[in-house]
Amino acid sequence: MHLRDSHGRHIRKLRVQLTDACNFRCFYCMPAGSRFQPASRLLSVREIESICAFLSMLGVEEVRVTGGEPTVRPEFDAIIAGLARTPWKKFGITSNGFLLGEKLPLLRDAGCSHVNVSLDSLDAGTFRAITGSPHFRKVIAAILRAKSMGFHVKINTIVFRGINDGELPDFLAFSADHGVEVRFLELMRVGPAIGEHAERFMPAREMLDRLEIHDTLEPVSDREDSTSFGFRSGRGARIGFIASESKPFCGACSRLRLSATGKLRSCLFADTGVELRGRDPLDYPEILQEVMAMKPTGRLPRIHQAMNQIGG
Repeated sequence: MHLRDSHGRHIRKLRVQLTDACNFRCFYCMPAGSRFQPASRLLSVREIESICAFLSMLGVEEVRVTGGEPTVRPEFDAIIAGLARTPWKKFGITSNGFLLGEKLPLLRDAGCSHVNVSLDSLDAGTFRAITGSPHFRKVIAAILRAKSMGFHVKINTIVFRGINDGELPDFLAFSADHGVEVRFLELMRVGPAIGEHAERFMPAREMLDRLEIHDTLEPVSDREDSTSFGFRSGRGARIGFIASESKPFCGACSRLRLSATGKLRSCLFADTGVELRGRDPLDYPEILQEVMAMKPTGRLPRIHQAMNQIGG
């Protein structure tokens, strides 16, 4: 079964937010003094498994767990085991990497094959300034371990003018040396990042121009609904750019988002959605049509909710 909205977009991916809590404090993601949802408001292990299984039956093919930081959810192991009971075409996780290393055997055994790690610096000092965490080496170790275990590993790097933009060639070299794809993200107007945007934003075109000074870059083809456009360097690095501000990809977006409390949303920037918690699965086809109708066809300018509350 294929899910298509009124604009012909094939809706096939689901982002499942396990929690809005995180053990890092990245300045662009989480406001100071953030309070997280109480455990009683979060979907239970059984609810997550059931909702996702029914959405799979209706046409969702790929699932990725997110946060906050998904690995801090106390029931993380049980949730992964529950999701593994559905035969996904692709099962992935996005993590900050701090607890990831110890979860890799569980993820591998559950059929989770794709690991994205958010890493905004290859310098321990800059990493600490961005994340508030001193555990840079632990994150790097988790990335390299995941690669050695056969996971499809990508690093997601938000580029900030005046903070880490000088590290672009370092990430290019890291990709070539370790065989790990790096995706450079434009800073989005989301939550606390809105106030930093004018000063820190760097467009993907400028990132690409800077990188082409250091190596030859050849375009590689991606799926129509890919959020990034990719290149391979002469040295073998694989990089991509997620240019959600300067080159939006809304016209081919294939995602839905399930919040940690059970709201099905159509878009990262849309604060509307429909609650699935407590709904009869027989209502899901109608709910899916309602949510898909909410999907914007063009880029919305901003959202004031913090990223950890939305799900990465």
